[in-house]
This record gives sequence, structure tokens and C-alpha cells, in this order.
Amino acid sequence: MLQISSCIPDRQDFHLNFSRVRCREEPTMPGLLLGDEFPNFEADTTIGRIKFHDFLGSSWGVLFSHPRDFTPVCTTELACAAQISNEFTKRGVKMIALSIDSVEDHHSWIKDVMAVSSEADSTMPFPIIADDKRQLSVQLGMLDPDEKDKDGLPLTARCVFVIGPDKKLKLSILYPATTGRNFNELLRVIDSLQLTAQKKVATPVDWKPGDKVMVIPSLSDSEAAALFPNGVTTKEVPSGKKYLRYTKV
Repeated sequence: MLQISSCIPDRQDFHLNFSRVRCREEPTMPGLLLGDEFPNFEADTTIGRIKFHDFLGSSWGVLFSHPRDFTPVCTTELACAAQISNEFTKRGVKMIALSIDSVEDHHSWIKDVMAVSSEADSTMPFPIIADDKRQLSVQLGMLDPDEKDKDGLPLTARCVFVIGPDKKLKLSILYPATTGRNFNELLRVIDSLQLTAQKKVATPVDWKPGDKVMVIPSLSDSEAAALFPNGVTTKEVPSGKKYLRYTKV
């Protein structure tokens, strides 16, 4: 797995360093793969300096990146995330954002974010990482080469990383800078991840909590019957194969 601890000494050298990284070391797959241990980075944030694994503790975590402070799509995303942060808390998930500006800029931007969220008098319910040198963005493979700032430097894409209590990457979603995320979908995915971490099931298309789930193929019919007292139903298909097995948990 590619890990770049590298050095990006200052903004004027970034063009050269970034092109060298892409030419010499860019992997054919993302730097972080599902099941990898998430880097225990240190970073300055709006709540002070953190070490990521210590910040998470024994919780689930979600890290989501933003191209830049004081930009329209990012502001609507953070406002939505702030509005529904209690839903993440209910699920035992710690939230943390990242943007490629300074802590000082973040604190100023937060005032706009909370006003847009209709909670102007409230504090931001989660921290924002200051990645103004783009070191984390490079290390985690979050830069979008097609979207650049006024200086011609690549912006971060809209990445989402969900990390389990074991500090391993459970899910990653990558959006371009021009497309805002759906945080209700992120909650749905977290519900699925947490359920399937505990039960030998999978969640079908458009699944929501309370819907039927699917028995994983590695379980025999007798094992499924023993594990799922609510019963297992099988959908008939033309192939005659009995692989569409549903149950309630």
C-alpha cells in the first residue's frame, strides 16, 4: 500500500512535488483499500491537535473531506452534517471533516456553516482538520487533479471514509468536487455496516433498517435455520438455484 509521509515544503513547490508523486509512485489502486488499518495521523484541527486513533477511541468514525473553505457545495454539506450529527452520535460514530485551509479559516467558515444550518448560536458538533499543506490529502489519495484552485493547485475530492472500532477501513466513497454528498445515504450505509459486522447477513438494494436482509451464501440452509429464528424464505428464480434467501433480524 502506498503511504506518502512526504514533504510538501511550501505552496510554490507543490506543483513539482505533486507531479513527481503521480509519475513515480501513483498506485494503480487507491492508497487505502477496504480492510486496511487507517493511518494514525496527527493533525491540527478546530479542537486542537489530535492523533486520529486516540480521537476515535473505541468508536466507529467517519472522515469526510472538502475541497475548500467558503465554497458553496462544501458549506451546504457541512451544514447538513451539523444538523444530523445526533444521528451519527446515536450510532456511536465520531465525525471529523477535513479541508485544505488553516484552523483560523475553519473557525471563520464555521460561522457561515452554522448559520446555513439554522443553528447560528450553536457550536460545530465535530472538528475540522486543517490540511493547508495537503499532506494528508496526498497520503490518503484524496486530491482531484481535474479541480484546481486559483493558484492551479489540485483541490481535494469529496472523500468519505468509514472506519470501524478496529481502526480498519470499512467503506470509502469518492465524489468529484462538483457533486455534493447525500448524508442520509451515508447513515443508511453505516446502519448496514454495523448490522453486517454483527450478523451473518447482507443488505440488498435500497435496504433500510427494518427491511428484510439476505442470508450470506456461505451459510448452509441448516446453519441459517439455526441462526435466524424468524425463519428464512427463498425466492424462486429460473436457474433453480436457492441463493436468494431472506430473513428478518
